[in-house]
Amino acid sequence: MITFGCPDRTGIVARISSFLADHGGWIVEADYHTDPETGWFFTRQEVRANSLPFSVEELRTRFGAVADELNPASTWRVTDTGERKRVVILVSKDGHCLYDLLGRVATGELEVDVAAVIGNHPELGDITRAHGIPFHHVPFPSGDPAGKQAAFAELRKLVDEHDPNAVVLARFMQILPPELCEAWAGRAINIHHSFLPSFIGARPYHQAHRRGVKLVGATCHYVTADLDAGPIIEQDVIRVDHGDSVADMVRKGRDIEKVVLARGLRWHLEDRVLVHGNQTVIF
Repeated sequence: MITFGCPDRTGIVARISSFLADHGGWIVEADYHTDPETGWFFTRQEVRANSLPFSVEELRTRFGAVADELNPASTWRVTDTGERKRVVILVSKDGHCLYDLLGRVATGELEVDVAAVIGNHPELGDITRAHGIPFHHVPFPSGDPAGKQAAFAELRKLVDEHDPNAVVLARFMQILPPELCEAWAGRAINIHHSFLPSFIGARPYHQAHRRGVKLVGATCHYVTADLDAGPIIEQDVIRVDHGDSVADMVRKGRDIEKVVLARGLRWHLEDRVLVHGNQTVIF
């Protein structure tokens, strides 16, 4: 899999295609997009590995030279879809997103290894262990800044041991400090129970109920130091009306949260998400 982005100009597609064709590369899926506002070009190329006469490591080296030739400011990545990816899931007490992800993994719908689940509460340990996955409880003491800092240090240690392709915040109700946002940039994925940018922060369903909205939604996005403001991967909504209580909105919203998180995680793992600034291109 090749993903590539650079300032747009003529000849980019031809150069990449000819590079692959010269080595017998068989392209099975190709997507292209140019953002007219930024003038940036994006592409994702899926190539049969057995059609190339060299390894993925050599492909990286050779394509890196092509990328530099096209533009030294280009951003690109070459990944091997034959290598099974790993995720670590962070949770608190609400389990609906975790249950959904574990079910999709167990049935083979989501082809990924869940290396560990880490919770700041112990409630979701049993369901995690029932799936044969290690569960780590890292308590976050309330009103104790030093204790919270130590907890985040332990959390980082546990996550980084697995070098995951994604760190999934499945309703993990702690705000990651800037240093973790930076360390996990492009890998930390959050599900926010609101159709961002509306109702940022805590208790969005309560905010939505007070506002009298007719739609509630969920947003899957990359985590940045700006709260609930990272690049958006996926969103969806469900209709509510004046007769719905906050509890009704929460119940309906949970269904959307599960689907949106699963979609966003799948696209991330399939290298379908290209990030440019605070925007995304989803192929």
